[in-house]
Amino acid sequence: MCPAVATAQDNEAEQSADLEQIVVTGSRIARRDESAPSPIMTVGEQFIEDTGQVNVEATMNEMPQFTRDSSGGQGTGGRALLDLRGLGATRNLILLDGRRLPISSSSGVVDTNVLPTSVVRDVEVITGGASAVYGSDAVSGVVNFVTQRGVEGVNVDVQYGNSMENDYASYNASVTAGAVTEKSSLFISVSSARQDALYGKDRFDFFQLGIPSSYIGTGTFVPSATNLPDQAVVDAMFAGYGYGSVPNNNNLGFNDDGSLFSQTGAVNYMGSDESDYRIVNGNVRMPVQIQGMLRPQTDRKNLFARFDYEFSPAVTGYAQALFTDHTAVTNSGGTLTQFGTPTIPVTNPFIPDDLSTLLASRADPTAPFSYNARYVMTPAKSWDENYVTQQYIVGLEGDTGFRDWTFDAWVSWDNSRHNQVQHNAVFLSRVQTLFNAADGGDSICAGGYNPFGLANVLSMSDACQSYISGDTHSTEELQRTAFDVVVQGSLFELPAGDVMFSASANYRNDEYYFSPDKALAEQDVQAVIAAQPSAGSSDVTELAAEFIIPVTDSFEIGTAYRMSDYEYSGTVNAYKLDGLWHATDEIMVRGGYQRAIRAPNINELFSAATGSQVTFGNPPSGGEPCDVRTAARAADTSGELRGLCVAMGIPVETVDNYLFPTTATATLSSGNIELQPETADTYTLGAVWNTEFGSNQTLVLSADYYSIEIEDVISAVPGLTAINKCHNLDGSNPTYSTDNAYCQLLSRDQDGYLELVRTPYFNLGQLATDGMDFQVNYKLSTGAGDFSVHSVITYVNSYEVVTLPGDEGVDEAGTIGFMTTPRPKLRAQTSFGYEKDAMSLTLRWRFTDSMDDRSTLTNTASTVPGVPSYNKFDLVGRYRLTESINLRGGISNLFDKDPLVVAGTPGITDNESYDIVGRSYFVGATMSF
Repeated sequence: MCPAVATAQDNEAEQSADLEQIVVTGSRIARRDESAPSPIMTVGEQFIEDTGQVNVEATMNEMPQFTRDSSGGQGTGGRALLDLRGLGATRNLILLDGRRLPISSSSGVVDTNVLPTSVVRDVEVITGGASAVYGSDAVSGVVNFVTQRGVEGVNVDVQYGNSMENDYASYNASVTAGAVTEKSSLFISVSSARQDALYGKDRFDFFQLGIPSSYIGTGTFVPSATNLPDQAVVDAMFAGYGYGSVPNNNNLGFNDDGSLFSQTGAVNYMGSDESDYRIVNGNVRMPVQIQGMLRPQTDRKNLFARFDYEFSPAVTGYAQALFTDHTAVTNSGGTLTQFGTPTIPVTNPFIPDDLSTLLASRADPTAPFSYNARYVMTPAKSWDENYVTQQYIVGLEGDTGFRDWTFDAWVSWDNSRHNQVQHNAVFLSRVQTLFNAADGGDSICAGGYNPFGLANVLSMSDACQSYISGDTHSTEELQRTAFDVVVQGSLFELPAGDVMFSASANYRNDEYYFSPDKALAEQDVQAVIAAQPSAGSSDVTELAAEFIIPVTDSFEIGTAYRMSDYEYSGTVNAYKLDGLWHATDEIMVRGGYQRAIRAPNINELFSAATGSQVTFGNPPSGGEPCDVRTAARAADTSGELRGLCVAMGIPVETVDNYLFPTTATATLSSGNIELQPETADTYTLGAVWNTEFGSNQTLVLSADYYSIEIEDVISAVPGLTAINKCHNLDGSNPTYSTDNAYCQLLSRDQDGYLELVRTPYFNLGQLATDGMDFQVNYKLSTGAGDFSVHSVITYVNSYEVVTLPGDEGVDEAGTIGFMTTPRPKLRAQTSFGYEKDAMSLTLRWRFTDSMDDRSTLTNTASTVPGVPSYNKFDLVGRYRLTESINLRGGISNLFDKDPLVVAGTPGITDNESYDIVGRSYFVGATMSF
């Protein structure tokens, strides 16, 4: 890891006319040094190998400038995304050799699974915006993967890794071959990588209580607020069991002997408190995280090829192909009766006698009743997410014949096809058919469906399981066509040197198609929110120019301008002005200003009404605000929140005992072709000190300040924000009025349960962050070997979020919360190295600062604990066995550091910030022929 700077020796070497010109990320102008006015971090091939990861995303997310983006979960595709500065994966641009990589979703994000590690020589990261040079999306910066060049011979690389628990194996193998002749070169790499899944049950000690759900395998009767059982009958029944009274609106579960139990308080509960069930805070719950995958299973096959041919000394043609077949398997546990609750008629033959007694005591004894459960008799719902991604590029590059001007012109075609299969989907219509059948469904499938009690549920026949469940198939496809041409060289000479320039023109067209399964579109799939077909296309034409102007021998100014004409957003401009000053041979000062843009992507423009979920966690620290167990209701001494809950639809008869049954609800978002591009102002100022101490010590220090301010942020109204603001958790609705704009986004069902939050896309708020990046690179050569220290440190001074127009900004820096992005103020990655002859050792230390709980931002009296600082150490060794065989191996999480508990809730952590795998190892070998 090192900043992109020029050493004193490099500066001397610049005097040689034979020194090859290079292009530093952040500019399209080739030059004879690696000096850059923008902060650039370079991650080398050895660092990538030393992490032991099977994809480059995991490697890059070790760096403190990146925020980890979850790649697993319920049908999320296992994408490997990069997120610079925590501003979102849509706001950084991912390139391969300076060209855009194929997008993997309608949101325009790049799945770095398309990149085999075998072809990556190094990675250059420019932080702080680069839209004027590269176009839309480069708001927080650019990540440019640089491929191998001039490969000759055959290189074979193999690697195996696993956890010390032997439950998280990974495999990676590649073959790279190349040949170079007088006029041509050919480079081909094929690779295969697999990462096994990590299941919650494999980390039972930590996750045994993770996300306790009220949807349980025994099933529960959900009383209707407008048709409750008679309280006297309920009292008499539980007195007969030997217990006191329970409220008549409590969910009542079914013991295997036909008796009832109160889920709240676990009154008369006869089940066991083992593996699948827990008494959590006195209530019967079924923890979710031990049911499914914590990390997805992934299988990936990559092909990369490039062919160059010199047609003449002035013109070279090239062709490049990238092909990836990537499948991720995700699993989120048992299906539950959510997003379409089944009802059971009172004529169902399986209803136990005690439940019949209660049903008969209702005001309307013949009305069907609602039933909540987790379908534990069917296998857990899982998804196969298969991506086939292709990119083909053909181009010409060479000399124009005018002065020293060179050109590069190419056309590219990308295609990403995503086939999603949900296995073991439970169909509401089929379940309802069995419930409504006079014989309980026995005439439809053997035994029918008896949902009352765990033993009855688990005895469901294979025929009935097959009847109510099956697979769904959905497809989305993205296609991009692009034309680019770049000319660069010198314009004229000034006393201090040549004025260098580049000019470019490009055109891009993106097309998107999504076709969901019919059952999914009709909301017939339990626990998965409906999605509708959608399609759209958008194009952009751009012109850009860039100049480097030498003012003196030691000072230069850079400027760039880009005009982009979008089909729907119209014409927008991006520009920059920066400077680079070599104050001495050892000290360089750099800084600049950039105006960056991000145009709305296809999803934001065209998506049909698309369902998702908003998770608000468990009471008391989380939960649906009207739930009587929440801190909000406990603090409602005036009764104003209670009154709002009634006005929003919770029956007054049940509001004082209202319990929300789970930790999430549905959201519905849709596209908006009236959106305008986001605009960002980025400022950087820094310095680099590059020096030597004697003949055996080198030191490079860099410090850079950054500030990024984004206006007209495109976002769906955050579901959790709408819920909190409607219920005045942050003071947004002080009159507790149902006319509040956020309350208008919420819908409750007839029993008062929060069933939907509408989250439309608009140009809403603002994002602003500022901080400092530091890099240290030190090397000492002695007779005993070479010692080195490489450190990258990021300090976030502020991360201010203005969610909606008129809102006060909230500074999230230094906070973390359940299901929210962590914002540590300080993160660091430091490597201590030792190298002697054929052997090297590296101790890598990753530090994450302590954080307060996010709830403290809106409630200064919050008692929810934060997290302490976190330190993780890895040890890596390398040995050159022969000139053609190199061995490597390492131990990750050397001291087996446990993940930290988030929000003070057992079983809850941030799976991306803290190591949930535990101590693990890898071994690998590279062989050259």
